[in-house]
Amino acid sequence: MTHIIALANSLHRATLDALRRQAPFSAMTENALLWLVRRLSVAYFARDAVLLAPADTPPDVLFIVKQGTVAGATAEGHTVLQLATGEMFPLGALLAGRGAANRYIAATDTFCYLLPAADFHALLAKSPEFNDFCTRRIASLLEESQRAVQSEYALALDDESRFARPLSSLIRRTPLSVLADVPLADALAAMEAARVGSVVVTDAAGQPLGILTLKDVLARVTLAGVPLATPISAVMTPDPATLPADAPVADALVLMARQGIHHIPLVREGRLAGVVSEKDIFALRRLSVEGITSAIARSEDPSRLPALALDIGDLAHSLLAQGMDAENLTAIISSLNDRLTERVIALECEADDALVGLRWCWLALGSEGRMEQTLATDQDNALIFAEANDAQRDALLAFALRVNNRLDTCGFPLCRGDIMASNPKWCLSAADWQQQFTQWIDHGSPEALLHASIFFDFRPLTGDAALALDLRAWLNRAAQKNPRFLHQMAGNALRNRPPLGLVRDFVLSDDNAHPHTIDLKLNGATPFVDAARIFALAAGSPQTNTAKRLRAAAHALHIPDAELADWNRAFHFLQLLRLRHQHEQQRTGITPDNHLDPDTLNPLDRRILKEALRQARKVQARLALDYQL
Repeated sequence: MTHIIALANSLHRATLDALRRQAPFSAMTENALLWLVRRLSVAYFARDAVLLAPADTPPDVLFIVKQGTVAGATAEGHTVLQLATGEMFPLGALLAGRGAANRYIAATDTFCYLLPAADFHALLAKSPEFNDFCTRRIASLLEESQRAVQSEYALALDDESRFARPLSSLIRRTPLSVLADVPLADALAAMEAARVGSVVVTDAAGQPLGILTLKDVLARVTLAGVPLATPISAVMTPDPATLPADAPVADALVLMARQGIHHIPLVREGRLAGVVSEKDIFALRRLSVEGITSAIARSEDPSRLPALALDIGDLAHSLLAQGMDAENLTAIISSLNDRLTERVIALECEADDALVGLRWCWLALGSEGRMEQTLATDQDNALIFAEANDAQRDALLAFALRVNNRLDTCGFPLCRGDIMASNPKWCLSAADWQQQFTQWIDHGSPEALLHASIFFDFRPLTGDAALALDLRAWLNRAAQKNPRFLHQMAGNALRNRPPLGLVRDFVLSDDNAHPHTIDLKLNGATPFVDAARIFALAAGSPQTNTAKRLRAAAHALHIPDAELADWNRAFHFLQLLRLRHQHEQQRTGITPDNHLDPDTLNPLDRRILKEALRQARKVQARLALDYQL
């Protein structure tokens, strides 16, 4: 008898330990989890066996997948979800006291734990953690993931705040240098033109020989009455203290404190690679939305803007560490990118008299138009103007080209599809834009549907916003009058299916460029973006942001609040995953993209990714239902 009890206890302990590796069991108390384990039984299901069929009466048990894979399919036979180890079903039916809506089939040989329905409801009352997970499934998972992410990024940020990063990461421009025989007048003019506080004196091979700062100029030149024709070598600080470009920031702080200096030349293989100042170092601790915004607004030199673009990325990392959600984070990134673009446009306008008196508006398109930019984004923009003759239109195109090129230097690559304001096809009068949209709506060709997915997200950025707002109001009326076009857009959107597998968790890319990955943008976020755009056009909403479109259209389209909340949570998790993936790529010197290998995720985030893609399928199911597709 004692042996049987010991055996039972060991089996309970093994089951408890197995469940502990999955949410929500990982968060439950020992007593609640042991209470659950003692009430579980185990059942085996051969491949293709039906575990649970649609019914009119509530199910008798809760299934918890122990080993294997279970597929959930609609009555029509469409697979809508796939469940793996630790996942439970049918939660919705048990909670609502209704029959299961889907058919659950063993996709492989499968073992499941079974919990009687009565014990399931008793556990809801007994364990707040279990109750919270079952009633707020994706929200609960996301909160657990967010806590882990915050801890991970906070450690990384703390490391950076201890100034362990290399000094080369602070280099924002090519260092200003002159040869030793250059007259003071020329060196000072170069400092003024570059708007820097120091100039390094080098030999012909680029090796630093000395340095002159603005503080030195006051003491050694102005007050000493030294003629400006004097060679800079006569007043420079010779043999300046230098550091390797890959030395940590902390080394620079120590050197500045010991020698009482404020500028340090950085060298790579003996040659000048950059200059860091005390201001550069302490700017690490002063990154803020207000600080970057103010710096952009004060900038009179376009060459300073690329450094501020890098600061936006650094701030994004800091906000990730503070636990900011993806909706607000992408909005902040987009807002700061807006300010940067506006400043570029303003500086280009100041030098262009040909634009005086013209009514025009710069349009943000794509992710910028939706206020959903991540760390990997190219340019999508256009121009709308009231009226212009040929000469004025040429002036607008030349202006747009300068802006596009300037944004390229700030880290926003030129659009490979040439969807930019400098393209004559996308620099149009208000009347021409209406004609263009009418053509897309009336014809509904594949090319028209592709353009619609980009241009329908336009937003006024700077200039005469009334031109864009009037176009938006006209467009909403035109789209609502043409249900056939919305039907075509819905059909086009449904061709991009979330990559959930029948046997494996995910359908992975076999593309040579990005093997064994999921495109988080195209196959993850885009189904939500496309559906929200169609819902917004159908509801006549002027919103361009995906989450705001869904919220604005929810009432008109009778979308339940809980369903809407899950859609938005799933969409923002995918956005957060994109941001985290891109940031890690940037940290290792890789050009950021959206191609993620799900095997690199921890079990919790992998599970949430599956749930988020399931929500994408649900959004598409709603779209298919609304448009009978």
